[in-house]
Amino acid sequence: MGNICARLKLKPAPQPSTKKRSSSRRERRLDDAAIREQAIAAAILFKQHQQQQQQQQQQFDRSASLRYPNGVSKKSNANALPRSSSSRARSLTDPLLQPHQLLNQGVNVDDLETNHVVLVHGGGFGAWCWYKSIALLEESGYKVTAIDLTGSGVSSFDANSITSLSQYVKPLTNFLEKLLEGEKVILVGHDFGGVCISYAMEMFPLKISKAVFIAAAMLTNGQSTLDIISQQAGSNDLMRQAQTFVYANGNDHPPTSFDLDKSLSRDLLFNQSPTKDIALACVSMRSVPFAPVLEKVSLSDLKYGSVRRFYIETLEDNAIPISLQENMINASTPEKVFRLKGADHSPFFSKPQALHKLLVEVSKIL
Repeated sequence: MGNICARLKLKPAPQPSTKKRSSSRRERRLDDAAIREQAIAAAILFKQHQQQQQQQQQQFDRSASLRYPNGVSKKSNANALPRSSSSRARSLTDPLLQPHQLLNQGVNVDDLETNHVVLVHGGGFGAWCWYKSIALLEESGYKVTAIDLTGSGVSSFDANSITSLSQYVKPLTNFLEKLLEGEKVILVGHDFGGVCISYAMEMFPLKISKAVFIAAAMLTNGQSTLDIISQQAGSNDLMRQAQTFVYANGNDHPPTSFDLDKSLSRDLLFNQSPTKDIALACVSMRSVPFAPVLEKVSLSDLKYGSVRRFYIETLEDNAIPISLQENMINASTPEKVFRLKGADHSPFFSKPQALHKLLVEVSKIL
């Protein structure tokens, strides 16, 4: 402003008449009033923007990706099916759900034993992988919590420093421990998350209404994940080629973690998934701690066996082939088995609508 004023210092102008001076003052007052109104309007808009940002921040807890449904819009039909959150074009193998396909459509979500679903990711993944399932479940009226296990997702812990299954599962067991007395949840585990929810079922059987294993390791008492993996030794060359072991304690000690080659992950984990989801996974996946893979679990009929179990098979899975999934099912038969046709190892990406349908169906089984 100073420079502008300096440039306006020209020779003195002739003195205006009294009438012109009064008219000029009125114009200045009008200009000042208009400026004040604009300033007030800008301040109001800025305050509204700040409030919107605060509300958005409160609605999403990054540490555990705990989100709550916002309710159904007055304009929307309460019985309407949720919109797909997939970024790809709808295919015939993952159609929108039709009302006649929902076997228990007459059951109200609020009347269930629990409408709280807890999602537990697999090895290398994080809570981020469930973003489509979170949106679909919330739009259907469910309360959803997606856990980041130790050294995964937004956890700052180094996977190479994890020395036990209990340490790896700590975020999940901490969450369950804090549930109110009588409060129950539906646990959903994918991949190595199946071992994690099994561990939690043994610890907190009374807090778990149902457990859903999605292309997951479902062990028997005294087994380790390595025992399961060894069943397909030599038959899964792609998995062996994709694995790169990390020896943080030296080569004369067991591996501390392993990574999956990103160039091979597309065929191993995402062979039916949209390109955008594969890109998300490639920049988000982390090392898988190896100590929990070696640990044998202790599962009792009294505790673990008292929780209702369901299994969702993924038929186009290259990481845990359908033959291995069926071996685990035969060794420890769950209450019911569902099959996802056209699903790779990551059905939350490749078959989000179909997976959502099954999760809703399991929640409504009496």
